[in-house]
Amino acid sequence: MILYNSIAFALTSNGSRSSSYSVLAVNYIKTWFLNDDTKMNPNLNYAQMQRGPTGQIGSHTGILDLKGMAKIVTGIEIFRKTNCTDWTSDLDNQMNSWTNEYITWLESASISLEEEAAPNNHGTFWYNQAAALKILVGDAAGALNVTNTYFAKQYMAQITANGEQPLEAARTRPYHYHAYNLAAMITNARLSTYAGNPSVWNKTTNEGSTIKTALDFAMTLNAANSNESSYTAELYPSVAAVGAVYGDPEGKYSDFLAKGEPAYAEEACFLWNQPLRGGEEESNAIQASGTASAEGSQTTSSAENNGAGATNGILNWALIALVGLGLQAVSVL
Repeated sequence: MILYNSIAFALTSNGSRSSSYSVLAVNYIKTWFLNDDTKMNPNLNYAQMQRGPTGQIGSHTGILDLKGMAKIVTGIEIFRKTNCTDWTSDLDNQMNSWTNEYITWLESASISLEEEAAPNNHGTFWYNQAAALKILVGDAAGALNVTNTYFAKQYMAQITANGEQPLEAARTRPYHYHAYNLAAMITNARLSTYAGNPSVWNKTTNEGSTIKTALDFAMTLNAANSNESSYTAELYPSVAAVGAVYGDPEGKYSDFLAKGEPAYAEEACFLWNQPLRGGEEESNAIQASGTASAEGSQTTSSAENNGAGATNGILNWALIALVGLGLQAVSVL
């Protein structure tokens, strides 16, 4: 809700620094993180708590419960970049204070450090969360240290030469977990890019693979073979992201999306991943028809079109690209 309403504010406010969308998103932030009567403590000590007389403490897997922090950080960054008057300097300072406390816990609590060391998607998402939080408090160097560590450690053993993700393939829902970890890997790459290091997109694993290799392999999987047909669309945001970052000269990725979802050009994952083959034409048509705007709802989708146009006086496609930290993960998390 925070992310989508912040995007809706930016895309529909028509020059205003406040709207019903920004008010709603800020209220969510205040309720969850800042108001004394309702805010969560800056830790996950009891997340996925172990029950029983010897339990009553959280589990390291519970750290995953805040994997969506990249979305919240993206929303706040939009408010900052657009000088939204609902997001005041006092609220920003309070959020930074809460976040710094939580970062201290995240980097020192035993259950968090156990999650950080996880070799599979749990570890990948830990780095998503830590890097996004560093960005929120203005620590770009710290964010780069987080993402560089991920790409030097877990990432190196997560993808085999043919693109398989063996740790995810071993799970009970392998199709889902292939897409799940891909989303987290791509989010780490986008966080790294936002913090100043885009080279990780070409980082190769111990067996010479890249994120693109992993996506290409995942595209060969049939969700029905593992009784996961309901999860098929989870891969689509990663397809759009890889096509946008690595290129799609033969239309491989756009064709895959079109086959799975003929109206994919109206989906958020397409709009914030540009350009794909035919993407600019289709994206411009969407902008012209207004289908990218929020209409009759408090949520909307965003677009990233390498600065190819503007939706209003406040926010253009280039700014969405700028603040699109971990938007890849939005449709998956």
